[in-house]
Amino acid sequence: MAQVQANGIAIEYDEHGDPAAPPVLLVMGLGAQMTLWPQELVDALVERGFRVIRYDNRDIGLSHKFEGAKAPGIVKLMLLSKFGIKPKVPYTLADMAEDGIGLLDALGIDKAHIGGASMGGMIAQHMAFSHPERVLTLTSIMSTTGHRKLPAGTREAMSALTQRPASMDEDTLVEHGVKVSQAIGSPGYRSDPDKVRERSRALIRRSFYPAGMPRQLAAIIADGDRRERLQSVKAPTLVIHGEADPLVPLAGGHDTAAHIKGSKLKTVPGMGHDLPLELVDEIADAIADHAKAESVPA
Repeated sequence: MAQVQANGIAIEYDEHGDPAAPPVLLVMGLGAQMTLWPQELVDALVERGFRVIRYDNRDIGLSHKFEGAKAPGIVKLMLLSKFGIKPKVPYTLADMAEDGIGLLDALGIDKAHIGGASMGGMIAQHMAFSHPERVLTLTSIMSTTGHRKLPAGTREAMSALTQRPASMDEDTLVEHGVKVSQAIGSPGYRSDPDKVRERSRALIRRSFYPAGMPRQLAAIIADGDRRERLQSVKAPTLVIHGEADPLVPLAGGHDTAAHIKGSKLKTVPGMGHDLPLELVDEIADAIADHAKAESVPA
């Protein structure tokens, strides 16, 4: 892993594969470190001929922390959004997209295939409509358009994601991670709780910074409805969404595909709001086939 200055802040990243291979930039979701992109998926994309780059978004992992910056509460944000009032937030999804573009600049990459999961999909969408010249293809995974009339996640999933752990000791945090995984994960591909504990412990020991999540969430809510902006996306787009996603229901994937001209929608039975190892090859094939098909001259 390494760190660069990008968009005025420190961004932690890693990369795998041949530096001369076509680059794929992976953007993770809300409160999620880059290592939540399974190494198995990274390796699978490398095997399929890509240079894979992951990075920690601002306010998470080992990237820059906006220590002390205050985000409005969720209720206030939702009320302001309902009445079309743009709230003042520490930073926006557009800022987070500039971080990714800045990382490409720092690495000397002119254009890349961009893939984003959940909030990362929203950030990737921003890259596609704000920097069309930099995006070879877009893959939006388990994400949405921000349209407020779309169905919300289940109460259990929303509660697990936003509920604070009972305490901050490591074992309690690990068990909280297991609870979140069970609430938002894929019902068709249940994770082994012991493996989830191992992964959660590794994430906590790498970095534990819960203060960043409310600021990232504020950026999501403040961004509002992206449907009009998505209509300007020119990059060939693949939308991947689990049919059993309890956090961002499948309707979000359908809405994303409906508002990006020429996009392709791949729905996955049994997949929830995670990236099960059983689906690594299927997802890697989908991303690779999409990228390679769009790289072939007409």
